[in-house]
Amino acid sequence: MARITRRELVVAAAGSVLGGLVAEARSRREDFDIEQVEVNLPHLDPAHDGIRVAQLSDIHVGPFTPDGRIISAVRSLNALAPDLVVLTGDFVTTKRDPIDRMSDLLRDIALPTVAVLGNHDHWSSADRVTRALEKASISVLRNQHTTLALRGAPFHVLGVDDGTTRHDDAAATFGPVPRIGSRLVLTHTPSTADRLPADEGFLCLSGHTHGGGVVVPGLTRLALNMIGEPYDRGLFSVRGNQLYVNRGLGLNGPVPRVGAPPELTVLTLRRANLHAV
Repeated sequence: MARITRRELVVAAAGSVLGGLVAEARSRREDFDIEQVEVNLPHLDPAHDGIRVAQLSDIHVGPFTPDGRIISAVRSLNALAPDLVVLTGDFVTTKRDPIDRMSDLLRDIALPTVAVLGNHDHWSSADRVTRALEKASISVLRNQHTTLALRGAPFHVLGVDDGTTRHDDAAATFGPVPRIGSRLVLTHTPSTADRLPADEGFLCLSGHTHGGGVVVPGLTRLALNMIGEPYDRGLFSVRGNQLYVNRGLGLNGPVPRVGAPPELTVLTLRRANLHAV
């Protein structure tokens, strides 16, 4: 098998980035994919079979994410009319970003909405980001849970705070929540799933990785593994639970996405047949 030289690898990566720059320039305002995902959960309350949860992550309000994309995503959420909307962190990038404008961009979500914070939110100002989200009628969970009445049955949403900045406390989050019935876990950093209770059959939603950002086959996933983030995008089985990693909606810098388009996810939850062969 022919070996790839370092020069060939650099040229290939540069070509991918250049192609991404062109693609990002052409579709900068409102471009994102809507991913439809079905997840089977063994302990889902029968009343919640078929329930739909929409997820946005890594919005990064500021100079690198066009307001038009966020506005379009909010409109799509309302048109899709899921039972619940969840937002999994990194609403801004730095302290200089317009945290207050976030309220104006997200306040039109006309559905029950729950959020957790990400590493950039903590690095910027966790309290200011929380207040801005609450101003938009979005509930923020920081190692807390909330119980919603959906389709006439309790639906528990557990929000584990960001693991990258070491604000996560799974014990505090899970402690008061029943181990049976419908449970959905939110956390920004995917690798936090490795520290959650094992073999409990719940679904955890996260973001953070931007789907790898600039995807170079054979290298991007290796690089993520080297920094302790083995879950780049999509659905994974982690210690007897399931994890879905959203590619995110925005950008946190001038480097474009390559092979990892922005994403709005709609997850349909199904009650798994525990007695199936």
